[in-house]
Amino acid sequence: MDGVAEPRIDDIFLTEGASQGVHLLLSTLIVDKNDAIMIPIPQYPLYTASISLNGGVPAPYLLNESKGWQLDIEELERSYQESVKQGKNIKAIVVINPGNPTGSILSTDTIAKIIEFSVRNRIVVIADEVYRENVYKEGTSFVSFRKILETLGKEVRENCELASLHSVSKGLLGECGLRGGYLYLHNFNPLVVDQLVKLKSINLCSNSIGQMMVELMVNPPTEGVSQ
Repeated sequence: MDGVAEPRIDDIFLTEGASQGVHLLLSTLIVDKNDAIMIPIPQYPLYTASISLNGGVPAPYLLNESKGWQLDIEELERSYQESVKQGKNIKAIVVINPGNPTGSILSTDTIAKIIEFSVRNRIVVIADEVYRENVYKEGTSFVSFRKILETLGKEVRENCELASLHSVSKGLLGECGLRGGYLYLHNFNPLVVDQLVKLKSINLCSNSIGQMMVELMVNPPTEGVSQ
């Protein structure tokens, strides 16, 4: 779907919607009350609630309303440094693109800068991309973090830990009740992936209908082709 090489199957987790992927990531990343997760403001309440539930704290960064709710890298630096001064251990940055509730779509240049920021500060990028099909403004289009990552230098590509989220709950399907989605991990340490597998296994497997919907989302029927 991103126009880049297919990922390894072992790096993809089928989830009960993107929300379960978020809970899975945060429960692994957050160890104690000093652990912080950078989140955009305005943001989708799932993140503040999940961070609190797992015993961490949010490190908010403000989106720029005067620029159509775009993200300024200077604001990321401010938020990061302020949290570090407070003794917080930044574990990850959440980016919602396209944005909820703002509807903003990040430029490829901004995405590249966020990825470089994450590598420089050794934090995970959590790319919430569930609204990727909900783009209606003329002259704009969605580009995934994974696609931009593949265009960057070798050092950045090999050191960026990227977690991408997608769901059947939004976009072209809009099936909120069927609970299907996936979490894709790029460059995660195998030992961390092993722990994520253990946590995911607590819930056994994702529901069958949700898995079918994910298959239809990523591999939709083609007119004239027998499935």
